[in-house]
Amino acid sequence: MPKVVPILAAAAVMLVSPPLAHAGDVAMRVQDVPLGARALAAVRVSMHFNMLALHWAGPGTVSYRTHRLHGRWSRWVAADADVAPDRGTGRWHDGNLEWTGAADAVQFRRSGTVRRLRAYELWSRVTTRASRHLAQAGLPSIVPRAGWLASEQIVRAKPRFAPSVRLAVVHHTAGTNSYTPAQAAAIVRGIEVYHVEGNGWNDIGYNFLVDRFGTVYEGRAGGIDRNVIGAHAEGFNSGTVGVALIGNFTNAAPPNVMQAALVDLLAWRLDVAHVDPRSTVLYTSGGNAKFKAGSLVTLRAISGHRDTGPSECPGNDAYALLPSIVKRVSLTGLPKLYSPTVAGVPGGTIRFQARVSSALPWTVTIVDRFGRRVASGTGRGPLVDWTWSSLAAGQGAFTWTIAAPGATPATGTIGINRPVPPPALSLTNLAAAPAVLAPAPDGTGGTSTVTFTLGAAATVTAQLLDANGARVLTVLTAQRTAGANSFTWPADSLADGRYLLAVTARAGAKIVTKTAALTVDRTLTGLAPARAILSPNGDGLADSTTFSFNLAEAVALRLDVEQAGLVVTSPFQGDLPAGAHTLAWDGSANGAPLPDGRYVAVLTVTDALGEVRIPVPVTIDTRPPTLTLVDPHVLSFTLDEPATVTVLVNETTRIVIAAPKGTFTIPFQGGVGALSAQAQDAAGNLSEVVTA
Repeated sequence: MPKVVPILAAAAVMLVSPPLAHAGDVAMRVQDVPLGARALAAVRVSMHFNMLALHWAGPGTVSYRTHRLHGRWSRWVAADADVAPDRGTGRWHDGNLEWTGAADAVQFRRSGTVRRLRAYELWSRVTTRASRHLAQAGLPSIVPRAGWLASEQIVRAKPRFAPSVRLAVVHHTAGTNSYTPAQAAAIVRGIEVYHVEGNGWNDIGYNFLVDRFGTVYEGRAGGIDRNVIGAHAEGFNSGTVGVALIGNFTNAAPPNVMQAALVDLLAWRLDVAHVDPRSTVLYTSGGNAKFKAGSLVTLRAISGHRDTGPSECPGNDAYALLPSIVKRVSLTGLPKLYSPTVAGVPGGTIRFQARVSSALPWTVTIVDRFGRRVASGTGRGPLVDWTWSSLAAGQGAFTWTIAAPGATPATGTIGINRPVPPPALSLTNLAAAPAVLAPAPDGTGGTSTVTFTLGAAATVTAQLLDANGARVLTVLTAQRTAGANSFTWPADSLADGRYLLAVTARAGAKIVTKTAALTVDRTLTGLAPARAILSPNGDGLADSTTFSFNLAEAVALRLDVEQAGLVVTSPFQGDLPAGAHTLAWDGSANGAPLPDGRYVAVLTVTDALGEVRIPVPVTIDTRPPTLTLVDPHVLSFTLDEPATVTVLVNETTRIVIAAPKGTFTIPFQGGVGALSAQAQDAAGNLSEVVTA
């Protein structure tokens, strides 16, 4: 067990410049604590303080206790700290600023090796509770900086901005959980001064703070309206929003009202950023003591500080709540519009894509710089996918908007100029099919085709990462041209498990990474539908289909039929033994025929990987094709859909061709007397017989 050495907090100590800093209602004294004292004694300091933070060098730990003003000594408290960069004397620990209450003396003791110790004593005057809440439509009630009396004169630099917010990082400030509303505002003021004057940051590190009464405070300036880069998670500050819970939640859960405020804040902020709170993000670390610079780290859209670096923040109890917080955020303020993307070369075709939290009508609108609408597209469902041919739009800047009823719209600008500048590097439309690989002993089912689109020529690297984000193998390293690209790779050598395919495109200094989820599971193999298009109209042709497969072990299995992400029927659910199986479906839902359309049959097995979904596209088509005779002399016809056409000419010559949608001609030499023709589509539906 490490030896515990008491340290005297002496009055005659070396002061660190500035020895005493004032910022409005906050004063801070910084002092280096001598480490040679062996006797433990209480020493009065030159100023009263109610907040304390410690920095120390070395792998050991530091505890402290304070003498309450006109009272007794507090209990010993272990200083809470993260590992900070090397400052020439080994790793330093930067302690969180903790509320001590009014005190006039402090004692320290160390465990293990502590080479240097620096104390930051602050007096943050308690005035009144924060006021002047900022409340706009769709915005949670937030106390702006003026409401908690931020000291704007100490801010070192203007805020910097990220192109977008990709995830939220939840923290706790440590310290006490017992404070009044007025003390909460004083704590926020103290944190600002400590972060700027003590840590040397440009401004308070957090983007937002939440107290135990459910009050939300604006942190770093500008973060309500823009994607301000904070200083809350070293190596992971750009493109993240940092939210600090005021208090210590290592052994105590945040109060319900604090949790509710956190949910409302995250639901609003991620909605503005169009981030799905249930999603994961592949983030390239900027470097810290846990993740070196350039490391690819898989993070949840709502992560804890400990996920990004060497920290126990936001405390065990708060961290354990994050899955439930994610669920509550995902259900707050619906509907939502997620992941809007725009891909294409200006002056050509531009593709707009997004996801909606439920099947809703959606619109994509393009307006010019005068506000005149130049193009629009509409659709319905959980997926937005529309392409605009911008060739005839002319020069100038255009604004696009993707909207769905009740959801926060996404908007952006497109510059259409001629001549067209060199395209910027982009990587879009990444997809892997199939996403669930089931390598069978005969070699089938183990190959996936990966497709993606590049905005410019680039070196493309594709890596397979395991569930912990560690690289398993590199499946591609190649130079690829701009436009649509693809490659295939076998999964036969991989163990069963869930993986992430990370595709990175590099062109000069520009790097873009996109990811796609993949699963390797050999429980269900050899899945094959008897037919992918069926026509359940009772004519005896393609009225039903079957799904054949093999199970390597006994599992629970469910067959669902979905449309636009919604389950419309579940033809089978139960336990099946190992071996070969066949499940039938007649195209109905609870005995009633389903309307024509595209569906997805999903077989879900529950095995060691949890629920694994294996989709199979199916189409219901009960409508017969329409065959029209255009010119009997040259056997010219039109079709409203592709079909197989059988023609009998002069009652003796039979011709069968696969005809496309539209106008086509039957090849025939000679005169045409009697004529009859009929078309049959892929579902087996027969057209009316055409005669002449």
